Amino acid sequence: MFMKKLALAGGLSLMASTAMACEISARVNIVGNEFPAIQTVGAGAQECSGAEVSTNLTADHQKINLPGMQGDPAEYTSAIIANSSIVALMNEDVIRPLDDLVAKHGQGLKKNQLITINGKVMAVAFMANAQHLVYRKDILDQIGVEPPKTYEDMLAAAKMIRDQGILPNPVGGAYAANWNIAQEFNNMFIGYGGEHFKAGTAQPNVNSEAGVKALEMMKALSEYMNPDYLTHDSNATNAEFRAGNVALMNMWGSRAATLVTVDGVPQEVVDGFAIAGPMTVGGGSVPATTLWWDGWTVAKNISDEEAEATFVAMTHAIRPAILESDEIATQAVWLIDGYEPTPAAEGVFAAAQAGSVPYPMLPYMGLMHTALSNELADFMQGKESAEQALKDVEAAYTAAAKEKGFL
Repeated sequence: MFMKKLALAGGLSLMASTAMACEISARVNIVGNEFPAIQTVGAGAQECSGAEVSTNLTADHQKINLPGMQGDPAEYTSAIIANSSIVALMNEDVIRPLDDLVAKHGQGLKKNQLITINGKVMAVAFMANAQHLVYRKDILDQIGVEPPKTYEDMLAAAKMIRDQGILPNPVGGAYAANWNIAQEFNNMFIGYGGEHFKAGTAQPNVNSEAGVKALEMMKALSEYMNPDYLTHDSNATNAEFRAGNVALMNMWGSRAATLVTVDGVPQEVVDGFAIAGPMTVGGGSVPATTLWWDGWTVAKNISDEEAEATFVAMTHAIRPAILESDEIATQAVWLIDGYEPTPAAEGVFAAAQAGSVPYPMLPYMGLMHTALSNELADFMQGKESAEQALKDVEAAYTAAAKEKGFL
């Protein structure tokens, strides 16, 4: 509805040079996720002088960014968000339009970076993202199979790896019983052709054939995962891969880029590490993944001086000069002038070129995501049927949507 399609495949020259100096006169306090590209943005903002710049980069950012921006004044002056998490901030009216600040300080920003909702610029995008296949090429060579292009192929390869005694639990997945498992369902559901809502309405539509098939595939994959998979977020899943315990997984491009660059990764894992595009499922042609952008916002309940300082600091943090560092250049598919795709970006570009769809940027999608987060674990643990789990999802979503006035 609000999502602008990012022209990933057709050149990513989205931002011109900005001044290297960064002077601000009011506090800046940033909340966001903790993966390397966002850590780079936070560190870049902290290069500004003249006032304090603080960051709180944590995996729990979505639990604290809204409460931290609802006060008056807001605790955080900027939240680093994606096309899913901006919706909650918009719904609660805690971020401000940026048009005046773009006019004053955003001459280097291109139109494609400006996330415009209902005619107003509400965020500035700095990177693109998607989930896609990450695998051990050496292990697939050992069993004599090509990198899987479908989830059915992944299951077949996993069985061969286990049966040949190579790895007992060769599949990894961010299936933690929270936001993560909901996102894995969203991917699979879309791959099966599912639509989260009935056309043109906020009525739920996940208790369907596509929903059941998605859960059944997730359950089949989980049989080849670490038994504690319901506690594994992206960090834990990456740790399993780095330790040499996983040969196949669906992982974020923003994580895959630095997956084997940390100290202590066994050489065979470093040498065998490989990336491919997202997989399809159930004979479908649309990949079982979603396209994302990450960007930053400016809080509404702060002074104009703090808003201006925040905009200046965040714009400085995503200036083209950061790409002079090879380490930073490989951290993401940067939406920054001068970015040249690296091998680590292959999966995200493949996702865009294969016709992957954007994550649904609807005012009520956050409520659906929360309902999925809370209601799928019982099915995965064998405590209830897929149909019952999806019935519970729709009931939880309906109650929340009625409370918010969407139904």
